[in-house]
Amino acid sequence: METQKKLRKVLKFQSLLLSQPNQSLNIARIDTLARRLGFKQYEAGDFLLKYPLIFEIYQHPVQRILFCQLTRKAILQIEEEKFALNVQISDAVTCLRKLLRLSNTGRVRLEHVRIARVEFGLPDDFEYSVILKHPQYFRLFDAEETRNKYIEISELEHEHEHDPKVLKDPNLTVCAIERLRERGYRERRVEAEDIRFAFNVKFPPGFKINKYHKIAVWKWQRLPYWSPYEDISGYDLRSIEARKRLEKRGVAMIHELLSITVEKKLTLERIAHFRMAMDLPKKLKVFLLQHQGVFYISTRGNQGKLHTVFLRDAYWKGDLVEPNDLYFARRKLVELIKMSSRKYSGGHEIGDRNFRRDRDYVDRRSFGRQNSDNSYERFAVQDKLPIDGKRGNESHSDSSVSSGSDGEGHEDSDSELDLGFGSGSTCNNSVSEGYISAEDVLVSE
Repeated sequence: METQKKLRKVLKFQSLLLSQPNQSLNIARIDTLARRLGFKQYEAGDFLLKYPLIFEIYQHPVQRILFCQLTRKAILQIEEEKFALNVQISDAVTCLRKLLRLSNTGRVRLEHVRIARVEFGLPDDFEYSVILKHPQYFRLFDAEETRNKYIEISELEHEHEHDPKVLKDPNLTVCAIERLRERGYRERRVEAEDIRFAFNVKFPPGFKINKYHKIAVWKWQRLPYWSPYEDISGYDLRSIEARKRLEKRGVAMIHELLSITVEKKLTLERIAHFRMAMDLPKKLKVFLLQHQGVFYISTRGNQGKLHTVFLRDAYWKGDLVEPNDLYFARRKLVELIKMSSRKYSGGHEIGDRNFRRDRDYVDRRSFGRQNSDNSYERFAVQDKLPIDGKRGNESHSDSSVSSGSDGEGHEDSDSELDLGFGSGSTCNNSVSEGYISAEDVLVSE
């Protein structure tokens, strides 16, 4: 999660540079503007030098002052991500249609979708490219009572909902957990009765489960529940059995909400935005901790203030089980962050005392004469801070992300998210692998 914290800061700086007229910014203004992004005084300059493969410092050929801009590798990564977004417009339309159907009223606030547009794989102009371009699926309207914009299912789709002549998408109301159950039934030959209402439960390593907890989980797995896409307004929800089914339906609702995201994760605060529309429990964190075999909540990376919820069955050893092109494009920025961190850490260890002194007292006149090509190579200490350019090609030898370390000690030791899928768990094998069968409950004391 420390890598995710760095990624958020890098994305903030990227958006700041891209918002400038020439996509470059004067070094003298960076410290002032960076305070709006949450940086402390004199922290922005050190942050830029930590990532020479993403940010490049050069001297303006006319003004003779230092400017900062994105490197070629960072620009190529942004272009690749934009291309992947444009290619997956159809997937974005399906994602938004599913999100509207998860709502109990068939509508969600436009601002809530805008805040989480990156997680859902929606472009920045999704209001035009996704909503207004598909009037047969979506409709925008202003609510008079709240004065907020809402997205709702189009009336055209409501009219043809019960028309058998209209071709409908069969996967629109099929949950991801249902496809996972079907795959388990076909590949693992699990009994259909055992997995009919079961979730793929994977407890974290070291989680100890006794016999009574195991029986309770087995009973919960066999408990029937209503589908997240099913209308339950006509049911009597006052009984104890109905409340249990509603609780399991809430687990299925959050499971499906995370499944339609690009990286199968979402912050707890953004899940709370859809709490009223999806009838989720008020105490979301307590609710998710009660089902930590299905979800993983991480509080690392922002001093415990930011809670990120991961879908356990979507990850294996820190990587997505079913990745897509947009996920690969975003992973390239993470690779640049890790390679930059290793290079900066190596140079900092070699010449810690001379690093800042040489950087602060560089000869400006010789710098201007010898750097007519606007290169950043002589601005830093030579042979101590390799950068993107002549020496930057050496980074390909150690560009493997699966190494699990970025050269900053134990700070990123959990960069490859350990969601409890590997060995080392003290749980029973049937519990750690997934579904709990009836034979697992009969444990001899």
